[in-house]
Amino acid sequence: MNNRFQVSDTPLNGLSVVERLPIGDHRGYLERVYCAEDLREAGLQVPIAQINHTFTKIAGMVRGMHFQVPPNSDTKLVSCMRGEVFDVAVDLRAGSRTFLRWHAETLSDQNHRSLLIPAGFAHGFQTLTNDCEMLYFHTAFYVPAAEGAVSPADPCIGISWPLPLGAMSERDARHAFLPADYRGIQL
Repeated sequence: MNNRFQVSDTPLNGLSVVERLPIGDHRGYLERVYCAEDLREAGLQVPIAQINHTFTKIAGMVRGMHFQVPPNSDTKLVSCMRGEVFDVAVDLRAGSRTFLRWHAETLSDQNHRSLLIPAGFAHGFQTLTNDCEMLYFHTAFYVPAAEGAVSPADPCIGISWPLPLGAMSERDARHAFLPADYRGIQL
């Protein structure tokens, strides 16, 4: 890579941490948030189709756990540009050796980390500070009919959130637990 990103694997196959390597001086810094050429080597093979930005005001809030089903499944590059979040990805891929396991990373404007989340994973986060801004790069357009979700409190997954679960949107609060016979997403 071009020394602008350092990529490391996580315990979940295909899920990577991408650390942006800022170049700085007395004025501040410049960091590359996205580069198709560099990130292709990290597994981001498909062009970016959509970029989303969220702002969450209060610490403890949870957004998630969202995914899109085929043929609209997407890979995401998720970054926290302001504040600090506990960012979680859950492997929902049928047949994966890490099926229903989750992994979390603290993403912040201070540590310059992102998560590269492959298709077939659910994603969500909990804000650890007030006034958090997230940036999402998606390889597929959002299609409402293809949206899937699972409750952030699903005992089958057992995410250990660092703070008590704060208020969620009405939509996120209605996400169901996975059924006992859940077999995963066929990609």
